[in-house]
Amino acid sequence: MAQWGAGDGGWHMAFGKLPIGAAPTLLAVLFVVAASWLAFHPVPKPHTGDDAHPVVRVWVFARTHYDAYEAIIPAFEQAHPGVEVDLELVHSTAVTSRLQAAFWADLNVPDLVETEISSVGMFFRGPLEDIGFLDLTDRIHAEGWWERTVQSRFAPWSSRGRIFGIPHDVHPVMLAYRRDLFEEEGIDAATLDTWDKFIEAGRKVTRDLDGDGMADRYMIELANSGGHNLEVLLFQRDGGYFDAEGRLIMDNAVAQQTLCWYVPLVAGPRRIANTLGDGQILTQAVEEGYLLCMICPDWRSRTIEVDMPRLAGKMALMPLPAFEPGGRRTSTWGGTMIGTTRKSPHPDLAWELALHLYYAVEPFNDRFRNTNIIPPLRDAWDLPALNEPRPYWSNQRLGQLFVALADDTPPQYTSPYTPIAKAKLGEALIESVLYYERNGDQGFEEFATTVLQAKADEVRALMKRNPFLGLSD
Repeated sequence: MAQWGAGDGGWHMAFGKLPIGAAPTLLAVLFVVAASWLAFHPVPKPHTGDDAHPVVRVWVFARTHYDAYEAIIPAFEQAHPGVEVDLELVHSTAVTSRLQAAFWADLNVPDLVETEISSVGMFFRGPLEDIGFLDLTDRIHAEGWWERTVQSRFAPWSSRGRIFGIPHDVHPVMLAYRRDLFEEEGIDAATLDTWDKFIEAGRKVTRDLDGDGMADRYMIELANSGGHNLEVLLFQRDGGYFDAEGRLIMDNAVAQQTLCWYVPLVAGPRRIANTLGDGQILTQAVEEGYLLCMICPDWRSRTIEVDMPRLAGKMALMPLPAFEPGGRRTSTWGGTMIGTTRKSPHPDLAWELALHLYYAVEPFNDRFRNTNIIPPLRDAWDLPALNEPRPYWSNQRLGQLFVALADDTPPQYTSPYTPIAKAKLGEALIESVLYYERNGDQGFEEFATTVLQAKADEVRALMKRNPFLGLSD
């Protein structure tokens, strides 16, 4: 008789006599058990309410957004008797993966979803009628939101000329700088209105202070790997990854020129930039004067306040230097939208709630004081909070500094291939930096142009597999 002891191989003897073997039999048994359990314990569907008591479900990925919306949702529910808002905080990665899976599998989805700019293009695959978000284009124009909003901020949430979300923010970019150290160095920030002037000043400031042969001060924080700083400067010059028609432009003439201009700032003997990473090490670098300037969108100004409290009164903001005299002095970095899912059982209520969360003017006072984020709705720009002097920023009127640049914020076009294009731009930067460190100017422009084109061609090869983009190149 077969024994069932674990030590004498009894399990293997017993299952070995089965026609399909031990492992497949165990899998079959587990499947039957699991299926039986699910049959008697079905996963409950999300509660969507009924016509008399609808539930509007909302996913957000940022804690600051969640807290801000939680405070104003009661007013919406009070204005809509019987309506319940179910607000859920979901990690940004989970938003993308869970929502994509739900769209593809035709599962229940929330009514409203906030999506971050670097991942929204993933939802724009396939024909327009299969996109999981409702097309809001006609409604935005019919209700006047197009005219009342910074129009460039609709670009990231659009595909093939149709708009699928409303913008949460503008994110104009300035430079944050150590005002006290600029004064010690004899630098007048107001005179640095072009990048040529900024670089000239930076080469005087970037130097060895203690005689050990290594620079102890750099003019600006810029990354020599990863394209997150480089892309900000590409956007400033009306470049980027894609154009309005979805064509890849990451290796056009503007991109080539910008890459060749950028690399000598972060590599080689005349560099004026360095980066040490984020968190405490960055705080220490700025506090000790190792880095004098940082690229600073509106949201990062709040991060600086929180992470570097000891610099209160020593920091200030200035517009980005222009590439040419009289040129654009801002850019954009980051962004969020809210969109209504196509499967929402309450699309009209979802639209009203989206407007309440994003475009109700009065809450912007507290929201701006807590986040420093400029709203895209021009109606909110005259609110008291956006006109208050900020002691941290040397008593500058932070809100009005960013507002003055908001309408000049460049468009940022997205695509299902944006994450890949970002990675390839980062690879091109790394290879160009390594070449420049080894060879200097000799052959550099030809190398950088060639490697950028090669990386872009890798993205194009992937894009050609998508028949719905309608692109010939």
